[in-house]
Amino acid sequence: MVVDTFRRKLILSSLGLPFIGLWSCNQAQPIIRVGGIKWIGYEPLFLARELNYYPSSHLHLVEFPSNTANLMALASGEIDLATLTLDECLIALADGMDVRVILVFDDSAGADVVLAHPAIKSLSDLRGKRIGVEETAAGALMMSKLLEIAGLKPADITKIHVTGDQHIEAYKTNEFDALISYEPYSTQLENMGARRLLDSSRFPGLIVDVLVARADALKKNPESIKLLVSGYFQALDFLQKSPADAAKLIAPRLGIIPAEVTQAFKGVHMLDLNSNRAWLNGKKPHFSVAAKIVANIMVQSKLLLTLPNIEQLQDASFLPETTYYKLNK
Repeated sequence: MVVDTFRRKLILSSLGLPFIGLWSCNQAQPIIRVGGIKWIGYEPLFLARELNYYPSSHLHLVEFPSNTANLMALASGEIDLATLTLDECLIALADGMDVRVILVFDDSAGADVVLAHPAIKSLSDLRGKRIGVEETAAGALMMSKLLEIAGLKPADITKIHVTGDQHIEAYKTNEFDALISYEPYSTQLENMGARRLLDSSRFPGLIVDVLVARADALKKNPESIKLLVSGYFQALDFLQKSPADAAKLIAPRLGIIPAEVTQAFKGVHMLDLNSNRAWLNGKKPHFSVAAKIVANIMVQSKLLLTLPNIEQLQDASFLPETTYYKLNK
């Protein structure tokens, strides 16, 4: 079960067992540490770094190889904020983490996919096959939808744990017959001949990506976090106004060409500043509705034992009044 896997890893972290080290002992830690993975919806955050929209002296972006590592780093306090899917955020909340959602990046609309080797023609061909998936809530949700649409039961397939950074090599070595993947890895896999069987456009609103902060980090340096969020929206503006230039800057980090970056963005619905206000603010914020829907699906799928308390999980106070925000010196 996803919940148990996360808890086991969290226990290992609390025991002080080796984990990913970010800084050496004699190196000063940046004020705010933000963890992220390779995912097309998060790229404006890293684009803002390329465009120098926030100084490295106040903010440090840490790139992790997988959702699992990113979530673990947030749980251990190694980072202050993390880019997560909404369902991953709900698992963190259910496991006792005091977190807030301060930004909604996107709603996946095709960028999360089920891919297969060319010999597999349809979802019905997956019976008795090996399916690669990362042991995260997002992976489990996609697996749940895959089985539902294909008319299969968990016992009908063999599940293989594969993190995002392992997708390409695992495909080359035939470690699975089909794989639950996401951009940019899905573009690379399709270029290698993988067949698309299903994607998140079939269930809009299920996979939502958010920026999650530890509550203690929000109190530690709110101005730097406001600068981070403002820089993100500036980069999103740049992406919308100069998509070709933005794609050239984004492509090297994702390992795909600029034209593929542009295509990958078609698989996500990016939320601008006004959309974020609607999602995180007001009497009936969109976020609360989406969180309740996803939480109920997770309980029904046994990804959560009980419904977590999502009241006041979202915090709109770090959204800028305008796109631009300057750090007070």
